[in-house]
Amino acid sequence: MYKRMLRKIIHLVFLPCSEATLLMEKRKAETISSMEDWKLSLHLQICKWCRAYEKKLNILDEILRNTFIKESKNEINSSDIQEFKGKLVKKLDI
Repeated sequence: MYKRMLRKIIHLVFLPCSEATLLMEKRKAETISSMEDWKLSLHLQICKWCRAYEKKLNILDEILRNTFIKESKNEINSSDIQEFKGKLVKKLDI
């Protein structure tokens, strides 16, 4: 009981799920601050739903990367991927 209540408090005070998912997306597109990274890591330790979301996000990222590489048939460097992610974030208005 105590452990469950502590998780809820940490969850709500430090970083709610809505902010955690945005930080996961942001981390994929660019670097996040060490404080944001710490809060996200703490949140992911206690929230099974956000851990599942992160796994799905990684799978989608891998699929997009592979599709992008196949379509271009050229070697794509990480700056191209980051540029694409940056444009996507701007369009999503994150």
